[in-house]
Amino acid sequence: MDTFLIDVPMPSMGATVNELTVVSLKTQSGARVSKGQKIAELESDKSIFEFEAPCDGTLRAILIQPGEVRPSGTVFLQIETSDGSLQHLRSKSGPAGATASPGAAPAAAAVWTPRATKLAQEAGLDPAKMGDIVPTGPGGRVSGDDVTRYIEKRK
Repeated sequence: MDTFLIDVPMPSMGATVNELTVVSLKTQSGARVSKGQKIAELESDKSIFEFEAPCDGTLRAILIQPGEVRPSGTVFLQIETSDGSLQHLRSKSGPAGATASPGAAPAAAAVWTPRATKLAQEAGLDPAKMGDIVPTGPGGRVSGDDVTRYIEKRK
């Protein structure tokens, strides 16, 4: 059976949620995955949920790493599969040039919730330059409340 590469997008969570944060990865590039296997944990401004493999295959690339925030529909993963029902996701760009591993992200980088990122940007702050913020959210993530406290302290 012929295999082909598919681009798996960040899921759409409805009309009011347009950004998702990758919280953690449960597998790595090169691993075999099974349909329904939990392969990542994602967070919207409303909830944290597990992302499942859409098919059986081999994970060829992870394009968004933990801590990164991306809009729904952005290509998240590339999977090599023989599942003909997913032809509509067939990759137009071919394999990703460099497959990043879960360990590629800096260990010290804090994971920001979409709400926290938005609040910081609205206040004219760059989350990447806010290394002194204290994360108190679930799993050590920077929450919107953390950003609000940070801004209040700077006044």
